[in-house]
Formats: sequence, C-alpha cells, structure tokens
Amino acid sequence: MKVYKTVLGLSNALEKYRKEGKKIGFVPTMGALHNGHLSLVKKCVAENDVCVVSIFVNPTQFNNKTDLEKYPRTVDADVKLLQSVNCTIAFVPSVKQVYPKPDKRQFNFAPLDQVMEGPSRPGHFNGVAQVVSRFFDIVKPQKAYFGEKDFQQLAIIREMVKQLKLPIEIVGCPIVREESGLALSSRNARLSAAEKKTAVKISKALFESVDMIQTKSVEEVKNWVINKINEDPILNVEYYEIVDSLTLQNVKKWSDSKYITGCITVYCGEVRLIDNIQYKK
Repeated sequence: MKVYKTVLGLSNALEKYRKEGKKIGFVPTMGALHNGHLSLVKKCVAENDVCVVSIFVNPTQFNNKTDLEKYPRTVDADVKLLQSVNCTIAFVPSVKQVYPKPDKRQFNFAPLDQVMEGPSRPGHFNGVAQVVSRFFDIVKPQKAYFGEKDFQQLAIIREMVKQLKLPIEIVGCPIVREESGLALSSRNARLSAAEKKTAVKISKALFESVDMIQTKSVEEVKNWVINKINEDPILNVEYYEIVDSLTLQNVKKWSDSKYITGCITVYCGEVRLIDNIQYKK
C-alpha cells in the first residue's frame, strides 16, 4: 500500500492507473478507523481494481471547535489497519492540501438538511459537501462508499452528486455493530467503560421498537423510544425522528411510506452518538 500526503503525488499515481483502464473506488474517512470503516474498505477492494482511502479530519464540518479538537486522531494505527485489508492507497493530506484557499461554496440541500442533524449542527452538511466534493475532484472514482449509520449524510451525498452531475456511484453500506448491538463509531473511543455499557441501551430500544409498529402508532413508538432511553440518567436523547427514508421528512402514519427509518441522536455523558433503524410494516 502506498501512502500519499499531497494532491499532486496522489493525482500522478491515479493517472497511471486510469491509463491502464483500472477501476477506482474511494472511501472517505476522518480516521480513528474501526471495523465499520473496514467493512467499507473491504467492499471497495472487492469491487474495484484500486481502493483509495482518505484520512482527513475536516475542519469545515465541525460547528463545535472543542469537538474538532477532541476528535480522535490515530493515523499510524489507521494506516496499519488499511494495509491489513489490502487497501491500495491511503491519502493523508494536510488542511492546506485539501483547501489551498478557503472553500466558500454554499450548497442548498433543502429540505434534506433542514431536519435532524441540520438544526443541531448549523453548517455541518455544507462542510461535508465541501470536503467530499473536493475529494471526488481529486480522486475521480467510479464508486464511493459510505456507511448507513450516517443516514442523513448519505442522503445528502447522493443529492450533492445529483446536483453536481458527477459520474460517481454512491454505495451505501450497512451499519456494523459490536456484539452488544452498539453501532461502531470513532466517538465510542471517548466513552468510559461504564458509558459504553450504558450506550447499548440506545440500540436495544431501537431493536425493541421494531415489533411495536404492528400495534402502536408512529407517535407512540417515537415517545416510547425516547422515554425508554431517557430512563437512564447518563443518556439524553437530543432527537428521535421517524422519517421517509428518501425525503427524510417525518411520517405521521406507517402507511405514509414504503421505506421508513428511525434516526436518533443521544448524548451519553458528553459524547454525542447517532444510530438508526429500518421499520418495515
């Protein structure tokens, strides 16, 4: 596996592969890699001739400076993990490489970015769109891989690709969970042992709620999940929304959509965790 730190070095390497007719796949990450990330990388390796993985903590998507500073950075360990799953190229650029000048582009993803994470994290999705579109321009992949844990982000990336008319297939990959059911996240590294045990209650409530849709209304299920999680004093639900999987708009009845997803954000102590579940009538 090759590691590149400059756009020029990566571009030159990829140009050679392109001239050979090689198919290029891409997995953007912010590092602190875990098995969830590796599942994306393995899929990328299996479906392409060349697998490029970026490791870059993107400052433009953090509306909380403390969150940016505390975000785990484990580049050396990340590179070893990528080698172990046959990644072709790791791209580890500096902020100056990604943004040689400030990116002032403003995207409009309404109404997708006006719900859930949108109001909670102003500017977050604009920053995500800036960095992902920038990486797409650098790597020029045929396919790019994203986890379904970041459900709203995935919807927004698809919309961005559509708006910019990019010839890139966006591949969504299922949530990877610990044996306990806790969704894998780089933020889990910030949980104490006790908090990690408590955080399992988030996925447990979501799993239990799936069978309730046969007998309870959308509002009843929503309230049950929120109350169940908030029973634990360490946990605090920021929001739980039950939405149409494509439009991300709230549903009032289970018959409102064929594809319904419950999206949740919970503070476990000071650590903000997200998860989601699919509801099928």
